[in-house]
Amino acid sequence: MLRKKELIDAVVAQSGVKKKDAKPVVEAMLSVLGDALRDGRELNLQPLGKLMVRRSKKIQNGTVLTAKLRQKDEETPASTDPLKTAAE
Repeated sequence: MLRKKELIDAVVAQSGVKKKDAKPVVEAMLSVLGDALRDGRELNLQPLGKLMVRRSKKIQNGTVLTAKLRQKDEETPASTDPLKTAAE
């Protein structure tokens, strides 16, 4: 399970920004994404993928969302060269 602290640490490591600068941005992004999902909006955030809320159910402490996430397959180097022939 990836927790918020680990996400912030990974963003800091990958981007090179200071933790004090990354933390509010990550928290704001999570808030925006949470609001969009709550509103039933479809998300298309590559390379994460396309996320669609299929069902939502109100429960005592909140809402349960059932979602579908579609990610593109990574292209293989051979499939990215349009001039490469099958005989090669």
